[in-house]
Amino acid sequence: MSKQVWFLTGSQGLYGDDVLDQVRDQSAQISSALAASPAIPVQIVAKPTLTDASAIRQVMLAANADDDCVGVIAWMHTFSPAKMWIGGLDALRKPFLHLHTQVNTELPWASIDMDFMNLNQAAHGDREFAFIATRLGVARKTVSGHVSDERVQARVGVWARAALGRAEMATMKLVRFGDNMRNVAVTEGDKVEAERRFGVSVNTYGVNDLVAVVDAVSDAEISALVAEYLDSYDVAAELLPGAERHESLRYGARIEVALRKFVVEGGYGAFTTNFEDLGGLRQLPGLAVQRLMAEGIGFGGEGDWKTAVLGRVLKTMAAGLPGGTSFMEDYTYHLVPGNELILGAHMLEVCPSIAASKPRLEVHPLGIGGREDPVRLVFDAASGEAVTLGMCDLGDRFRLVANEVTVVPALAEMPKLPVARAVWAPKPDFTTSTECWLSAGGPHHTVLSTALTAEHLTDLAEMLGTELALIGTGTTTGQFLKELRWNNAYYRLALGF
Repeated sequence: MSKQVWFLTGSQGLYGDDVLDQVRDQSAQISSALAASPAIPVQIVAKPTLTDASAIRQVMLAANADDDCVGVIAWMHTFSPAKMWIGGLDALRKPFLHLHTQVNTELPWASIDMDFMNLNQAAHGDREFAFIATRLGVARKTVSGHVSDERVQARVGVWARAALGRAEMATMKLVRFGDNMRNVAVTEGDKVEAERRFGVSVNTYGVNDLVAVVDAVSDAEISALVAEYLDSYDVAAELLPGAERHESLRYGARIEVALRKFVVEGGYGAFTTNFEDLGGLRQLPGLAVQRLMAEGIGFGGEGDWKTAVLGRVLKTMAAGLPGGTSFMEDYTYHLVPGNELILGAHMLEVCPSIAASKPRLEVHPLGIGGREDPVRLVFDAASGEAVTLGMCDLGDRFRLVANEVTVVPALAEMPKLPVARAVWAPKPDFTTSTECWLSAGGPHHTVLSTALTAEHLTDLAEMLGTELALIGTGTTTGQFLKELRWNNAYYRLALGF
C-alpha cells in the first residue's frame, strides 16, 4: 500500500514544551487509531506538530509535490492561531479533511483543571481553524466524533477512497480506438478541458494499430488463455475445443491478449471501442473488455471516453470492497405501476465483477457492426444497494449526475437476451428519478457500482470541484430543478474567479 494520507496536528508554543510533548504523544494515538482502522485504505503518515506558519506552508508544499500523498488530514489538538495556517492552506492542492476529535472520550470530572483544559481544547482550536478554511474558501470534508468510533473511521475511509480516485484521475491515460459513434451528442466532450480540469490525458489510436498487435499474438498465448476460460466459466458447448464455434473463442482470446499488451502494458487506465470503427478486427471486443474491466480497467462503448474515465476512477475507489463496478446503460423499462424497474445492459461489455453467479461464456450474433459473432460473458447482476454515475459536458463545464438505486433480481428469466444485465429500482421512485436525470442532461452510459455509495461520489465531486447532481432518497423534482438552477449560477460565477 504505497498511497498515503498525511496527518497534521496543529498547536502553538504558548503552553510550553511539556504541553507540546503531550501533544506529540497524544497526536500519535489519534494517527495510530486511523492507521489501524480496516476502513481506511491508505497509509496514515503522521507529521511533526505544526506551530508556525513557515512549517505549515512547507508541509503543504511537500504534500503537493509527493505523488504518493493523496490527501491531508488536519486536527487542532490545542488552540492553533489560524492566521499562521493561511499560507499553507492557500498553497494546498491535495484533498483535505478536517478531523474534529479529541484524545479522551469522557471528561475527568473530579480532576479536571486548567492544565487539562489548556491541553485538551480541540473544541476551541478546531473552530478557529475551520473559520480560516472557510474564510479562504478551502474545499474540505469535515468529520466530527471520537476517532475510536467506527462511524468516524468509516467516513474518513470514504473520503480516502475518493482521494485515491482523484489521484488516479490526475495521472490517468486513456486510449480511444477510433472516434465516438457518429451523430451521438452526449459521448462528445472537450478533452483539453478534461485534462486541464481533471488531469486525464485522452488520446486516439487507429483501430488498425490494435489490429497489428492482434495479428502478432501467438497460438501458444491464445491456447493458454482459452484454458483459463474453460477453468473459469461455464462455457457453451459450441465453443469447446473441437466444437464448431471454438475458433470464435480463440479469436476472442486473441483480442484479449492484444488488448492487454496495448492497454495494460502501455500504462493506460481506460479505453474505448466503437462498433462503427473496427478496422481489421473480426469481432467487436466483448469478452476481452469484460475481463479487463474485472481487473480494474475503465471502459466506454462507442468511444465514450468520459464514462471510461469514471469507470477507472470508481474501480480505484472501490478496490477491496465487496460488490462490483461496471460500465452500464439504461436500456429499457418495466413500467407496471408501483413496480417500475430499469433493465440495464449493453451490447457486450458489462463487467463480471457485478455477477450474481458464475458467468456463462457464449457466442451470439450482434446485429450491428458487420463483423463475426462475438463471444461474451452472460450473467445477471447480484442484488444490493448501488449507485449509477454519469458525466456530461455542458460546454462551459462538466456535470456529474448520479442516482441511488437498488439492484433486484429479474422478475423472470431472459433466455433470449444474450448479454449480461442488471435490473434495478431507482430512488426515490421511477418517475422522480428519470425526470430529474433527464432534466440534468444525464447520459445514457453510466458506471454502476454495488461497492460504493453516494457519500463516495459526493466526496469525489468536491475534490474535483465539479457539480454532482445527486438523485436519491428524499429527492423531489421541484427541489432538484431549483438546485440545478442554483448550481448553474454558482459554477458560472466560480469559473469567473
